[in-house]
Amino acid sequence: MVKLLGQYRTYLNKSNMRKNTVAAYFSDVEGYVDYLYEKRIKSVKKTDKKTVSSYIKRLEKQGKSQSTIARNIASVRYFYDYLMSLGMIKENPALKIKPPKIEKEIPDTLTSEEVTKFLEQPSGSEPKSIRDRAMLEVLYATGIRASELIELNVNDVNSGIGYIRCRRDGDERIIPLGKPSMAAIENYLNVIRKNIAKENEQALFVNMNGTRMTRQGFWKIVKFYAQSAGIDKKITPHTLRHSFAVHLLENGADIHSIQTMMGHSDISSTQMYMKVINKKLKDIYTKAHPRA
Repeated sequence: MVKLLGQYRTYLNKSNMRKNTVAAYFSDVEGYVDYLYEKRIKSVKKTDKKTVSSYIKRLEKQGKSQSTIARNIASVRYFYDYLMSLGMIKENPALKIKPPKIEKEIPDTLTSEEVTKFLEQPSGSEPKSIRDRAMLEVLYATGIRASELIELNVNDVNSGIGYIRCRRDGDERIIPLGKPSMAAIENYLNVIRKNIAKENEQALFVNMNGTRMTRQGFWKIVKFYAQSAGIDKKITPHTLRHSFAVHLLENGADIHSIQTMMGHSDISSTQMYMKVINKKLKDIYTKAHPRA
């Protein structure tokens, strides 16, 4: 099965999946194949629904999270789909394995005051501060993901109308920019980027070497300013994304508009932010009502 795994990895790498998804799917299947070896099953043709079920039960006994188990089921299903496409098997034994129901956790968010404090951390006039301020302003103003932020190109910004064009997995969405974020971008483009970006570099945000900012590099930037802000909360790029959605809801934005801006294919992903609003209301009631 070693050769088969190698072929499967090549197949995944050629797919339209994101790199992180490819790595997770392949790692999950490696774990499944290791389990087959342990059970002395030398061919995937000799596996069935019972085999897959026993593997999932193994993961449960190991204390794996519901989300990890659900992903493993999806990974194994995808693997069997691949085997079917090769004509090695006729049915997918993982197809009838039901994934566990995963309750979406209430995400951590910042208050408007905390967001302002955080965004004001890169306040200097040196190139790095001006670039970092622009990146953080855009992240909060649009609610895009960190990966989407670093994938933006210069021509994705329309300063005349005030919006950015964001692409993900073949989909494209237009997101408006507020005045502070637009001003931060223009300051960065006019004062910094033109002096440090490599010739023909299309990336909107570049590192000090003049090439596209990496996801890891941006995470370090967020971590640095989170510490300097002194806010007693865990702050990640996704914290700003969550805060963006919650603050829009608090100020009366339509949930379907928020869904569009955030690029959620399923409205339930957007509706989880209502839990944050409801929790805040309950906390206010508990603290303020004399008979709460």
